[in-house]
Amino acid sequence: MIVLTFAALTLREAARRRVLRALAVMTFLLLGLSAWGFYRLDAEFGGLTSGEASIAASTVLNLVMFGLSLIAALGTAFLAGPTMAGEMESGAALAMLARPIRRASVLAGKWLGLVIFGSGFVAVAGFAQFLIVWFTMGYWPPGPVTGLALLAAQTTALLTLGLLLSTVISPMASGIVAVGLFGATWIAGVVGGIGRALGNDSVARIGEVSRMLLPTDGLWRGAMNAFQDPSVLLALGPGMQGHPFMGEAPLTAAYLTWAAVWIALALTLAALSFRRRDL
Repeated sequence: MIVLTFAALTLREAARRRVLRALAVMTFLLLGLSAWGFYRLDAEFGGLTSGEASIAASTVLNLVMFGLSLIAALGTAFLAGPTMAGEMESGAALAMLARPIRRASVLAGKWLGLVIFGSGFVAVAGFAQFLIVWFTMGYWPPGPVTGLALLAAQTTALLTLGLLLSTVISPMASGIVAVGLFGATWIAGVVGGIGRALGNDSVARIGEVSRMLLPTDGLWRGAMNAFQDPSVLLALGPGMQGHPFMGEAPLTAAYLTWAAVWIALALTLAALSFRRRDL
């Protein structure tokens, strides 16, 4: 009950923050630009065959969905920081924890609230983007639920990292570091893909290691695979291995398990750090 109470309070607090307004503005701008872009794509290349149109639509869809995932990453990372570090700096955490409430329950409630917020954003914004592509290009991704679930998991992994960092450093620093690691992992994934395309195992290993250390890029590439038309894999051939907005294969059960374990470990470390933090 305490966990659910703090989850509800976290959602209410997130709704009042300015970062939410910035998140909404960026989302509407991206959806509006994508609607115009897909409309122009259909108008300029209306002579494409159904197969070619599906390939074009799914390729651009992955690009736009990366933009949405980046907005979700920025929003949740900069919400997670003030959630813990801000309250500790202001003394609000001390007032709450003066009561017989376990710190782990407070942390779990705030984490749950942020997960609901991030997953809700991904679901609503992603579905809106699917409708835009459907109405303009007549394309519907083959695995929309799977893809959105993986993007929600990516958001969960990043906000958990932000929550962990917020127990040891300032709110702003925790958000900057979390987003920086998110970007670095994505770049490492692109470098690894280029290494595989060139047959360079050493370079390819960079992407593999980065996806184990922080599973955000691995989850994102699984989502891309769920969004893209299956014929893309055949049309582009081996050259698509280095493509930054293509998913080569669905994620394995082993990797999904590791992503869940990673999130659980990060949350456990955050709870231990918060328990030892001097308020």
